Amino acid sequence: MGRRLILDINILIAYERGAIDRSALDDDELAVAAVSIAEYRVGIELADTAVRAADRSRSLSAMTSVLDVLDYTESTAVYHARLIAASRRIGRHRGAHDLIIAAHAAETGRIIISRDSKVRLADLPDDLALEP
Repeated sequence: MGRRLILDINILIAYERGAIDRSALDDDELAVAAVSIAEYRVGIELADTAVRAADRSRSLSAMTSVLDVLDYTESTAVYHARLIAASRRIGRHRGAHDLIIAAHAAETGRIIISRDSKVRLADLPDDLALEP
């Protein structure tokens, strides 16, 4: 087994569009946060045609058949709260969804894969991976 990864929404979109080498992730254990599924579903709801909505829906079904979808649990909430507090302490605002994904990563020992250069989570504490 390869790396334990959690995929950000932009990776799901790139996957749908064929903009990433899908085989590069074949050996990895892949997961996605439920909040990323919600973000993807917004794209389905806002699709400009019924055909595009159906295509996106099929893509999502195909992806979720091979991804672990991580639910937001009480344990996730503990990690999430720690990340919010750490962000506030250092004076750097982070998106709520980004911090939820980071909380899942910390909770499950996964690496976040994202194409979003604005996320910048490296300055948050490393010790969040400890049991809550």
